[in-house]
Amino acid sequence: MAFTLRQLHYFTVTAALGSMSQASQHLSISQSAITEAIKELESDLGIILFERHARGLRLTHAGQKFLRHAQLISEQVADARQAFSEKHTDPILEGEFNLGTSPLVSGYVLSDILARYRRAYPDVKVNAIEDSGEYLEHLLIGGELDAAVMVLSDIRPRMGLEIEILQVSPYRLWLPLGHALLEVESVSLTDLAQEPLIILTLDEIEEATHRLLRGFNTRPSVAFRTRSVEAVRSLVATHAGVALLPDLVYRPWSLEGDRIESRDISGYLPVIQVGVVWRKGTRLAEHVRHFISIAHWQHQFRWRN
Repeated sequence: MAFTLRQLHYFTVTAALGSMSQASQHLSISQSAITEAIKELESDLGIILFERHARGLRLTHAGQKFLRHAQLISEQVADARQAFSEKHTDPILEGEFNLGTSPLVSGYVLSDILARYRRAYPDVKVNAIEDSGEYLEHLLIGGELDAAVMVLSDIRPRMGLEIEILQVSPYRLWLPLGHALLEVESVSLTDLAQEPLIILTLDEIEEATHRLLRGFNTRPSVAFRTRSVEAVRSLVATHAGVALLPDLVYRPWSLEGDRIESRDISGYLPVIQVGVVWRKGTRLAEHVRHFISIAHWQHQFRWRN
């Protein structure tokens, strides 16, 4: 029996919340209905999607891979419904769209937004560049970019830019399987004082990382500094150290297929804000306004699903 859209929806919500009981409350249906739907989905696919742990459910490696397919299917169905729900045919949008992005954002936020935009408006030519926040700001002020999707802490305080916040991502602790802190009910920065830290040195989160390290009130033990998120994942998974990173870049598996856990940290931690930015006072072209709308909708869609 082929899987259904209902099963995909229940699966993506359960994966997002990490609990069938929370998914049941979110969807306003019985927990047994979700359990049965996921069992049927696993039977149809021939894989195990979830494994249980002390805090609820977590995706298996196969489940994590299937989640990406499920999200894409759900987005395409939403696109189809929207296209045929209109009472009139939208005019074809054409033109060139000069778009900027920063390194951390391009792989973890922009790719899905851009894929959806290109499906909706294939006749718009998108010219995208990746650079530092400071340079993107310069290009926006100068009118060389129509918009940028970037970490908002990169923007220097001035009145020349408009901002639409898409995502607020807190810092969380990354741990390898078997680490002693996985058994601690509430982890604080004090618990990490003697832990070797893996530090991500990308410029766009440099300020937040410095604030984070100052919170230790002592010199932390830094085991490794790298500009690669994948290197952080591999180092954490192989017990080279622990990491504190924005939740938007968390993935539960390293490239080698090793598991990585994440935990909340008690006390104050910085957050990373990601948003769409454009020059204040600019009369935005229609295809740019549609991009901003899709970016906002995409964030809301991922939360609902």
